[in-house]
Parts: sequence; C-alpha cells; structure tokens
Amino acid sequence: MLLSAAVAIAERRAGRPGDRYYAGRSRAVVERSYIAFKSSTWFVILSGFIEPVLYLLSFGYGVGQFIGSIDSGTGKMVSYAAFIAPGLLATSAMNGAIYDSTWNVFFKLHESRLYHGMLATSLGPLDVALGEMAWALLRGLVYAMGFMIVVAPLGLIPSWWGILAIPAAVLIAFGFAAFGMAITSYFKTFQQMGLINIALLPIFLFSGAFYPLTVFPGWTQALIKALPLWHAIELIRGLTLGALNMGLLTHLLYFLAMIVGGLFFTTRRLNALFMH
Repeated sequence: MLLSAAVAIAERRAGRPGDRYYAGRSRAVVERSYIAFKSSTWFVILSGFIEPVLYLLSFGYGVGQFIGSIDSGTGKMVSYAAFIAPGLLATSAMNGAIYDSTWNVFFKLHESRLYHGMLATSLGPLDVALGEMAWALLRGLVYAMGFMIVVAPLGLIPSWWGILAIPAAVLIAFGFAAFGMAITSYFKTFQQMGLINIALLPIFLFSGAFYPLTVFPGWTQALIKALPLWHAIELIRGLTLGALNMGLLTHLLYFLAMIVGGLFFTTRRLNALFMH
C-alpha cells in the first residue's frame, strides 16, 4: 500500500521542473521522525520544555524580586518575569530547532548514514530538508504551546496579541532549523559541530533575553541586533506586550530570509553529496 502510493507520487512528479530535488514525499521523513520520537527521543524533547520554565522560576521570580519593574523597551513598565518570559520562549524555539537540525542531522549524515538510504529511494534532497524542518516546526509548536500554558495563568502575557506568539515561535523554529541544517550539511567532524555550542551560549546571553540592550555601548548594540535571536525575542516580546509596530515586520522578513536561504543551501549541499 505505502509502496504503491510512493510510486504513484513519483510518477506524477516525473518530468516536472525540479523532480530531481523534490518528489512530494517530505511527509515520509516526518513520519520516520515521529516513530523515532515514540521509541527513544521523547525525553530529550521533554527536557527542552522544562528548561525555559526553570529559567523563568529561578530568574523571573528569584532574581526578579530584587529588581521589581523594568522598562520593556516599548514604553511600558512590566515585572521582570514578564520581561524575560518572551525571551525564554524565543530561546526555547531556537534551541529545539537548532539541536534537532544540527546534531540530529549530523548523526544521520555521518554516523547512521540514514540520508544515504533515503535518497536512494524516490525521495529528493528537498524532501529530506523539508521533512526534517517540518519536524523541528512541530517541536517548536509543542514548546510554544506548553510554555504559553504555563506563563499565561501567571499573568505574564498582558496582551491578547500574545496568542500570536505561538505561530511566531513556529516561524522562529523554522528559521533556525533551516539555518542549522544548512550549516551542518557542510560540517564533517564532531569538532566542527562543537562550534555550534560555542556560538549558542553568547547568542543566548547577549541577545536581550534577561536585560535591555541599552546596558551595552552603541557599537555592541548594533552587533547584537544582527543576531537572529535578538529578532526572535523582539518579535515575541512585541506580541506578548501588545506593542505592535512596523519593526515586527522587519523581524518577520528576517526569518523568512533565513528559511529561504537555509532551504536553498541545504538542498544544494545534499544534492552535491548524494545525487552525483
């Protein structure tokens, strides 16, 4: 049944533009990831949800009692917990997507050689890229919904616009997944993969999750504003606080560019590795 369906899809795609890259079967990659999740990786995903909640409790309510209210950067004074909650949600979406699209992808490329088997079938490199990123999106969606369920009853989402933080977190996850998978497709050793962890720590600490950027000199602020996590935090914070402005569109376009660029380079790299 599944084999005949796959053959039918491949026959329909034959002769169409891009049929070497896309067979219309990225769903099969998602289904494979779901099976792996049920059997062994559910605890890793659960830990990714717990981590931002622990940060919120320790910093938002622990350190926060010594800080009081803080300028959100939108002209509103909010509690410290309400200030860091959007940053933690954005960081959670980033971490879930990055770890799923880097270490997970690296293992499938170089250890289990799973992609060799996938691309020996009717699947194309774009199917693999979209399937892996779609799974990262689902993971980002679960993180966002779970975190919102925790913070909303605590009164940390003062605006009804905050509901849009959930699809925004999915977009953020998509951007980081596309970017992470593109980079990983060019890495060949575990030592190179270690550079990802080295980069993520300063990005997390200095992107405005825990304090406003105004504490830094002007040139440092400009550098931080080029980082994707800063755009993610500002997007989520603007929605949760109801501070809607044209700047949010800039953040959206930033992640759309990450998605398009990531898909392009990932597809190109996988095609170069396995289709020649």
